[in-house]
Amino acid sequence: METSLSKMMTKLLRHAPEEFGVVLDPEDGSCPLTTLLDAIQAQPKWAGIQQEDIEQVVRNSDKQRFEIEDGRIKARYGHSHDKVRYTPGEPPAILYHGTNKKALPSIRREGLSPMSRQYVHLSEGTHFATLAGSRRGELVILQVDAFRAKQAGATFYYAGNEVWLADQVPPECCLVWKSQEQGHSKDGQGN
Repeated sequence: METSLSKMMTKLLRHAPEEFGVVLDPEDGSCPLTTLLDAIQAQPKWAGIQQEDIEQVVRNSDKQRFEIEDGRIKARYGHSHDKVRYTPGEPPAILYHGTNKKALPSIRREGLSPMSRQYVHLSEGTHFATLAGSRRGELVILQVDAFRAKQAGATFYYAGNEVWLADQVPPECCLVWKSQEQGHSKDGQGN
């Protein structure tokens, strides 16, 4: 049940709040926790859901997708509805992005772009990048030179819990990264 409730919360807070009559704050994408609970309980399948169930999903989310603060809940990142605004920040020099092998030729030509989302998702470590990339086919982890990308005009935003967002990342700032067991590739070709 927790996984399907998490998917419901994701749809409501990241992709289609209007389908459930929920209006998210245009500044941070949040809404009152009670509003989310009411919208979920209005669905016949979820009539028995309690606030504790939502809080448990927030606590147990492997990618820390959600945040509750001062009685309000929001998705930290991944929005496809109205663009949530973040304050630009100073990322670590190196960030990681999980993708799949099929996307690599396009990334080498054009860099990273948000695709159907509002921002490119990056992480401070390979754990979240692995979680994000592993569901899309054969996993490829990219090492992103954030310092170089900033010099090239990229803007970075901190979404919380080691997740960074960017409007785009130029191709010359993306290198294929291999784990220590496999060796580390610096040529961008994965060789």
